[in-house]
Parts: sequence; structure tokens; C-alpha cells
Amino acid sequence: MNFQQLRSVRETVRRGFNLTEVANALFTSQPGVSRQIRELEDELGIDIFERNGKRLTGLTEPGKNVLPIIERLLLEAENLQQAGNEYAGLQNGTLSVATTHTQARYVLPKIVQTFRTAFPDVRVALQQSAPEHIAEWVLSGKADVGIATEGLAQFDGLASFPCYEWHHVVVVPEAHPLLANTSLTLEDLAKWPLITYDQGFTGRGHIDEAFRSKGLETDIVLTAMDSDVIQQYVALGMGVGIVASMAVGANLNAGLRAIEANHLFAPNTTRVAVRRGAYLRAYTLDFIMQLAPQLTRAEILAAV
Repeated sequence: MNFQQLRSVRETVRRGFNLTEVANALFTSQPGVSRQIRELEDELGIDIFERNGKRLTGLTEPGKNVLPIIERLLLEAENLQQAGNEYAGLQNGTLSVATTHTQARYVLPKIVQTFRTAFPDVRVALQQSAPEHIAEWVLSGKADVGIATEGLAQFDGLASFPCYEWHHVVVVPEAHPLLANTSLTLEDLAKWPLITYDQGFTGRGHIDEAFRSKGLETDIVLTAMDSDVIQQYVALGMGVGIVASMAVGANLNAGLRAIEANHLFAPNTTRVAVRRGAYLRAYTLDFIMQLAPQLTRAEILAAV
């Protein structure tokens, strides 16, 4: 039994049983992957995968029970390497951070700048995607840290921590009639075409829930992942924008005005997550504590 065999099994499941993709991911050949899997099955005396001819189609019952063990073994092997680097005094490496566009664009620049000053030999790799993909990347080890507002707390395999709370604001062109309202209401907003985030992004669930709780129908004419894109279409007069508070202020497009909406929508909490059981390098802990300064190293390690 060797780690290449274990990696072949794990990657086969991750790649949907497509051995061509597995071979590319592991920098080997398809016959080589097949051989590694078969040798492990022979050694264990079980079939890990169901087959249709030469094609793998799924996990057998023994395979479903063996896979978590393989995952744990590979995780501990990675942890051993990380621990070795840590105690050898190596302060270099790569911190892979999976996050949404909003966090990468408006929140992380100052944090990454401070982090790089403290750890100049550590490379930061930002990966941007939807919250569900962020969780998957952290669970699989593709990313060391995940940052998002939605989706991270629901995965048992992740230890997640609250970072900060934020609200939505309403964005309109200058001289828009809504600017004359002394206190904006959801009823006022529902009269206009709306432009906001895609489902599952940047607190969109709280926006929908607010209108739903009031029994109000909305006309959401355009959605996007990017606050800058939303502002651009608001500036064209296509509708009223609802965006994250950190996306305005100094970042508010010329010709637009922001209206506070704290009283309309529930507050949102951005969270940072790591994989349970993972060994966290000192620089990873430092990065997390910059995001969530209320946390201590002991609290993070206890949760992980």
C-alpha cells in the first residue's frame, strides 16, 4: 500500500470516476491510475469501485466505507508535511484562499497586504467562486482557507468562525425619487425594478426573505456576482441596486447615491472556514486572526 494508490482512489471519486481527468490531475497516465487502483483492491481483498466493463461507475459498499479512511490517511500525511515545515522553521509556502468576488475585491486587499508584510516569503493564491464551491475546495484540500457570507457553516467537515457583520445598502442614480423618502421602506423599494446579487451570493437570501416576510412581489430585472457590475447597470437607469455596504463608500460609482438600509434587511455575517483535522501553519492562524481578531489561537485550534 502506498500514497499514490490512495491518491488515485480519492481523485477518482473527486473527478466523477473519469480516469482521464484523474491521470491529468495526478500527472500520470490512465493505465497507471487503473493499475494503482487495482493493486490496492488486490491488497485489501475488496472491490472499491463498481465497473461496467473497463469503466468505473461508482463506489461499492466496501468502497464507501474505505473512502473516509483513505481521506483521513491522506489528510494526516499532508498534516505531517506541514508540521515538518513548521518545526523546521520554514516560513515560506503558499496560502490558498477561496472566497467570493466581494470579499476579494473590497475586504481582503488590506488584510493580504498586512499579511505579506508579516510573511514576505508566503505566496497568497486567491481563488474566487460561489460559496458552495468554496466549501468544496476547503473540504478537498484545494484551498487552505474559505471566506464567504453564505454556506460555510452548514458543512460538518468545516470549522467556521464569524469574522464581521455587515448590511446591505440601496444604490440609486442622483436625483432618484427614492432619495426624497425620509425613511425608506420595503414597499417603496418593491415599486421599482431591482438589481442585486445572484442567488446564494453576498446575503441574497436575506434580501429575498425581507420582501417575502412582507408579502411583497419584486421585479428583479438583473442579477450579478459583482457589486461593480450592479452599480454599472444602476447608473444606466435599469433599476435600483441593492449591494453590500463594503462595496460603496469610496467605491461608489460617480453619479450614484447610497441609501442606508440597515432597518430593511437582516444583518449578514462573513465567516472564515478551515477543514477539520487539518494542521494549520503559524501563518494560516495569523491570517485567520487578522480576519477575525476576536479569536485566539487556542480557540481556533480547539475547533479544528
